[in-house]
Amino acid sequence: MPLIRRCAWARTPESILYHDTEWGVPVHDDRRLFEFLILEGAQAGLSWETILRKREGYRKAFAGFDPARVARFDTRKVATLMQNAAIVRNRLKIEAAIANARAVLAVQAEFGSLDAYFWSFVAGVPRRGARRRLGDVPATTPLAEEISRELRARGMRFVGPTIVYAFMQATGMVNDHLASCFRYRQLAPEG
Repeated sequence: MPLIRRCAWARTPESILYHDTEWGVPVHDDRRLFEFLILEGAQAGLSWETILRKREGYRKAFAGFDPARVARFDTRKVATLMQNAAIVRNRLKIEAAIANARAVLAVQAEFGSLDAYFWSFVAGVPRRGARRRLGDVPATTPLAEEISRELRARGMRFVGPTIVYAFMQATGMVNDHLASCFRYRQLAPEG
């Protein structure tokens, strides 16, 4: 049986499943895009493993990542969420998720969808990294910096360039699977 080569960061059962089935797959669903926006912000300062373990808790706590419902969360809901061990109990991150939901609604009204908005930054086509080693993958890029500035101007929080680049990787806006990884070619655009 041939050895499956994957990106070196995928080591645990959770991260391997996430890597092999989700990470880098182009996402065009507004609710899923909002989910990744919230989860990437929640991950700041923590491991992605922690967020993967809490993902179901986030789905329940944040109304299935329905931005219209999350935008209506009030101070009582924040207090309840601060007691919820199934999520990262950080007031700034929780309040950012609510602020981001409100900003997402404005983006949807202006651009028709969150999908149209985010994917316009890459003209609808994933960028390809073709990196050889994990150390070659950047923490951010000029495009991530540009998107970060744009998101902050729209009132979003926990959307610094590093978080934005992680979001771009997770949602397939950039294919940063290592060139030796079996998923790199699977996710490469045709042509």
